[in-house]
Amino acid sequence: MQIEVAVNKTSKYAVGESGDSAEVVERPKGGVTALMVDGQGSGRSAKIISNLVVSKAMSLVADGTRDGAVARATHDYLFALRDGKVSATLTMLSADLNSRTIVISRNSHCPVLVKQGDRVHVLADKVNPIGFHQFVKPVIHEISMEEETILLTFTDGILHAGRKYGRQLEMETLTKMLLEATAADVRQLAGQVFSLAVEREENRPGDDMTLLALGVNGNNNERTGRLHLTYPV
Repeated sequence: MQIEVAVNKTSKYAVGESGDSAEVVERPKGGVTALMVDGQGSGRSAKIISNLVVSKAMSLVADGTRDGAVARATHDYLFALRDGKVSATLTMLSADLNSRTIVISRNSHCPVLVKQGDRVHVLADKVNPIGFHQFVKPVIHEISMEEETILLTFTDGILHAGRKYGRQLEMETLTKMLLEATAADVRQLAGQVFSLAVEREENRPGDDMTLLALGVNGNNNERTGRLHLTYPV
């Protein structure tokens, strides 16, 4: 079984550094966890926040901490460090080869789209970002690890792409793109969605954009992971 992770990202137009961070860490008992963080604001200050959050979360995952506990501990860390004055969104996608499940952890208003079989589920339960409120917990979904599973999520730069031009990227469009894709095409799917979002912004993103896609491809006998990173200029 092959797990593929694709990340596409770019910064806000005319801003030199993205406030989003995305990383992938290997799980101690097999599998990977992909993390995506959107720090409050944009530019260097937001990047500092997102780097702090993603580094803390990666360390906890590598130590074997369960995903729900990772999200809570990362919130506590940011809340204590910045006295509840700074927020960040955190999304974690874990393909756990030990439990043969996929765990989706959200502290973000951006949804996670999940394709299994011929259906796409949009996970968009209301949840608070980390950092602001004293008591914050993630929304957790756990699903079986099946062949041809695809997960797609993103930060709000993509969620709101095209809104100011009256042609916002719609969930129906993303759902159709997922239905037409296969898990082996995760890299291609990520590139297509990302390019469409940038185009809707007339190639001048009004916010940092990061897209994260994960696919479980059952057509390979190796229990491996592959990561594709794309950073458009």
